[in-house]
Amino acid sequence: MKQTWKKIPMPLRYAINTLLFGLFLLLGVGLTSGHIISNYFTKVLMLIGINIILTVSLNIATGYLGQLPLGHAGFMAVGAYASAIFMTRSGLDPSVSFPIGLLLGAVTAGIVGILIGIPALRLKGDYLAIITLGFGEIIRVVLLNIDSVLGFKFTYGAASLKNIPKSTTFFNTFLCVGIVCFLIHTMMKSRHGRAILSIRENEIAAESCGINLTYYKVLGFAASAFFAGLAGALYASYLGILNPSSFGFMKSIEILVMVVLGGMGSMVGSVLSATVLTAIPELLRAFSEYRMIVYSMLLITVMIFKPSGLMGQFDFSLSRVLEKVFNYKTNREQSDNKAGEKNG
Repeated sequence: MKQTWKKIPMPLRYAINTLLFGLFLLLGVGLTSGHIISNYFTKVLMLIGINIILTVSLNIATGYLGQLPLGHAGFMAVGAYASAIFMTRSGLDPSVSFPIGLLLGAVTAGIVGILIGIPALRLKGDYLAIITLGFGEIIRVVLLNIDSVLGFKFTYGAASLKNIPKSTTFFNTFLCVGIVCFLIHTMMKSRHGRAILSIRENEIAAESCGINLTYYKVLGFAASAFFAGLAGALYASYLGILNPSSFGFMKSIEILVMVVLGGMGSMVGSVLSATVLTAIPELLRAFSEYRMIVYSMLLITVMIFKPSGLMGQFDFSLSRVLEKVFNYKTNREQSDNKAGEKNG
């Protein structure tokens, strides 16, 4: 008797994942609102969610597209300031201005990503890293000094933009995490995502097959900037105050380290590394004198023994796990029935 492999239908896969994610959100909201998890750890969880969005978004440009941009904090800053300025000056209730601010921050960062990506993506490797680093610093310096050029208070520069409504919660942070991961996953499974992956593997071969390199490079770069802007908008409402110094060169490096540590091209690796690298400094605050040494040693150890990152290019799929369990049981039953027929 031939053993068959049965696959879970795609609608059922999405239904299972949605159900489990919904249960995760309900559990998280219950634990945080019931103060079973302290306010401090709730804030750490929200910061983890924001860093997950930043990491998976940068993974589009680095892991999937195969480029090396170093200005991701600049797009985060654009999204944060666009959202914060709208929320503080619109006069709308925070429950209304917050979702609009999230969308506005993401769209603004996406547009800036297109404007920067068109000239920058003509370069490759180290040259691309240098030019995107330059653009990221330009964004920070503009936010710092634009008030003196305009002649009125707009970003408040070094004095910081204050009184931003603190609307970021555990629920809306991780709801955005789920939506972002779903959108990136579906994009990479589409023909556009396959085109982006082909550029990473071999640009010459991809172009010879009729793939428009400029279009898909800018598409991947703009998508990366769009989601970074969304994370920035969440970050603005998380802190309630913004200063351009928070979005400097080291912030971009911090996000890039998370991508490299998790594995370039692995979404689950990005989620894992963003969680670990955000949580460890907070958990080691009791050892404040040594925590950064431990943090650095962890990074060095991983890069020595697992240079491809924790997960390499592997992506976890719950559906594949369920299929293996289901088919193992089915095939085991078929084997038992076959053995019983022979013995009978």
